[in-house]
Amino acid sequence: MTAITASLTRIASTADGGRLLRVALRVDALASGVLGLAGLVAAPAIAELTGAPAPVLRGVGGFLVLFPIALLVLAARVAPPVAGSRAVVVVNVCWVLGSIAVALLAPLTVLGTVLVLVQAIGVALFADLQWLGIRRATA
Repeated sequence: MTAITASLTRIASTADGGRLLRVALRVDALASGVLGLAGLVAAPAIAELTGAPAPVLRGVGGFLVLFPIALLVLAARVAPPVAGSRAVVVVNVCWVLGSIAVALLAPLTVLGTVLVLVQAIGVALFADLQWLGIRRATA
């Protein structure tokens, strides 16, 4: 167990000048933007497949089209601001928790539930990479 802990500590403490954080923010922006556009453009079709209401999909899509702007602003900096980057991690963790609640409580189809949980896993991975990126940027 000590070897694993030492390994993880070494990975987290490897300074990279913010490179991992910038990449994680950019990939998150791309994924969020694509899902946002899909929600805006194809809300009725997605609603039929997933059981989610089309107006909710449009609202989420609108948020996901705007959210990447903040991500790209942070990622454009040579050293992304730690406070802003931590805020992104918090938003992503809240998104994951909200997604789990939706998957458990909303009257979605099986496909809808699976899609909500799969995207929650993706967002959790972004949050993890961003947190690691913050640790490396400040090492």
